[in-house]
Amino acid sequence: MSQSLQDHLTCVAAPAIWLSPPGGQLTGGADGLYVADRRVLSRLVLTLDGAEPEPVDATPLGADGARFTAKLGDLTIERTRTVGRDGGTEEIRVRNAGAEPVTVAVAVEAAADLAEISDVKAWSAGEPGRSGDGGGLRPDATPLRDGIAHTGADGYTVLLTGRLRAEPTLAPGEAFTTTLTVRATPPPVEGFRPLPPGAPPPWSAAPLTVRSADRRLDALVGQGIADLGALLLADENDLYCAAGSPWYLTLFGRDSLWTARLALPLGYELAAGTLRALARHQGVRHDPETEEAPGKIPHELRPVHAAGWLPPVYYGTVDATPLFVTTLAEAWRWGMPAAEVEALLPAAERALDWLEGFGDAFLSYTGSPDRLVNQGWKDSTDGVQHADGRLAEPPVALSEVQAYAYQAAMLGADLLDAFGRPGGERRREWAAALAERFRARFWVDGYPAIALDGRGEPVDGPASNMGHLLGTGLLTPAEEDRVAPRLAELDSGWGLRTLGTTSAGFDPLSYHLGSVWPHDTVIAVLGLVRAGHPDVAASLARGLIAAAPSFDYRLPELFGGQDAPPGHGSAHGRRTVSHSRHSGPAGRTDDGRSVGPVPYAAACRPQAWAAAVSPALVTALLGLDVDVPSGRLTVSPLRDFGALSVSNVRVGDATLSVDVDPQGAVSLIGVPPGLTLEL
Repeated sequence: MSQSLQDHLTCVAAPAIWLSPPGGQLTGGADGLYVADRRVLSRLVLTLDGAEPEPVDATPLGADGARFTAKLGDLTIERTRTVGRDGGTEEIRVRNAGAEPVTVAVAVEAAADLAEISDVKAWSAGEPGRSGDGGGLRPDATPLRDGIAHTGADGYTVLLTGRLRAEPTLAPGEAFTTTLTVRATPPPVEGFRPLPPGAPPPWSAAPLTVRSADRRLDALVGQGIADLGALLLADENDLYCAAGSPWYLTLFGRDSLWTARLALPLGYELAAGTLRALARHQGVRHDPETEEAPGKIPHELRPVHAAGWLPPVYYGTVDATPLFVTTLAEAWRWGMPAAEVEALLPAAERALDWLEGFGDAFLSYTGSPDRLVNQGWKDSTDGVQHADGRLAEPPVALSEVQAYAYQAAMLGADLLDAFGRPGGERRREWAAALAERFRARFWVDGYPAIALDGRGEPVDGPASNMGHLLGTGLLTPAEEDRVAPRLAELDSGWGLRTLGTTSAGFDPLSYHLGSVWPHDTVIAVLGLVRAGHPDVAASLARGLIAAAPSFDYRLPELFGGQDAPPGHGSAHGRRTVSHSRHSGPAGRTDDGRSVGPVPYAAACRPQAWAAAVSPALVTALLGLDVDVPSGRLTVSPLRDFGALSVSNVRVGDATLSVDVDPQGAVSLIGVPPGLTLEL
């Protein structure tokens, strides 16, 4: 069995990914080249004179490539691997580093099992009742031969070209090179299918770049933006970001919307495409099997053949629908053309109707034991629990979802007013009543509860959910002042813990009960900035920046929530977590061991909303607030981040550059006409 996802090098050009262990040999587990959720290369093993070379190094090359170096005697081997939207290429170079000529038999064994990625995930996780060979491979994998196409039973075709065997004689210093190319052609299918984009990312001509006093920030921003481009997919030519590699290279309501919102400094186009793609699949009827309802935005869409255990178009999410409205409103503020906004207003009105359908109750979900039990972003089966460890009984009304709904109603009302459509005042009245109900029911021990359970009992225990409330308008300024210090208590030094250490279920290496999710942290950072708490925001931001080098600046879906050692991360003399039976190492210290957060072995990387942390940090560090319709642009940088130079922030059709000197003075180039600058 191959290593965990954390140990793999991932090359991405959606809908293709190449998962490689550090040695470069593809032998089992999740290893492989995948195109459109099918594994088109399940085995790729290089031997020299029948022996496998000894791995020396593995290096990522941007978002879509990697280089693997190995040795065997006097021979040095370099394998340069690049993924494309429809397959991949590997260049194998064998060089004689010795003093004598050598003849060597070079052989590559390649095979395709055409396994569905959902099956690979199940085999890798050891799920019972799924037919793999125990090592993550189907027993009927087909050997691939140069120039001979292999077509599966359903019409999926794989073609490998390139020399698989050779016996060169190499003089000292001489090298032999062979290049292998794999191309995949999926069969036509009815219904939804993630497609490769037809053009480069909209921001590719002038990508957002950062030059700062902290080079880690520069590298983090560059890698995140490269990964966002690599994760782009299309639905009828509308761009969106796939949720993440390797299991989620498709359109997700919540994930794709949050990614588009956080990435608005790259331009409005990603948000516009994501909104149009989701509007195309907005609910129109009541269906208990798929949980579809009129106006509801879907949770996840997959082709019929790749649906796995969920319906191909599944609506089991309580938060994607309000996030749809808010994303549209924020894209408008960042310069999305009025005609494009107006075309989406009917979908936004249907989404607002779905929200109001809850009447004077809170937005909630019941969940399904055979689909998703929890339907907010913390969607693991134990992800919502009381401080004493009891699971929240349905229906569950999450605190952050009430904030999303409030913000959606208020910003949606502004949209309706601006475009001369009726209903704005009714939406505001509904939002105001929701806020009053929230104020009366959700507060417990001085902070907003995680949720209300089916009995109306607050789900207590400080948790990161409350970070999503800040800046939405649901809380008063005084209430936001009470939340900020509670968020500071959740600061691990590497980012925001999802759950406080005093809760019975706290586990820093769990999925949602004490781990750190970068997107969750940056949402809190943005809210803290808007709420006027820059110090807490800055500490959390520094934690993410400090964590980035441990992951080659490609932040994962999540990582461990152990405290950073004193003097590392953003923590200084912070107590370590010792009472949890799962606490594990709290990073690494100065005694010769490197420093960084504890990886979560099964974390997806790259993950779209983790990649979108990069442009979101730019928004937070600059204190950017853009409102093109109102003609206003605000820049209010966070203190103590040193000199900062940001190029190519896209606002509407304009490109903005911002320089902040070490004393915090701001200068701008390219302020769009019609915008008044506020510093």
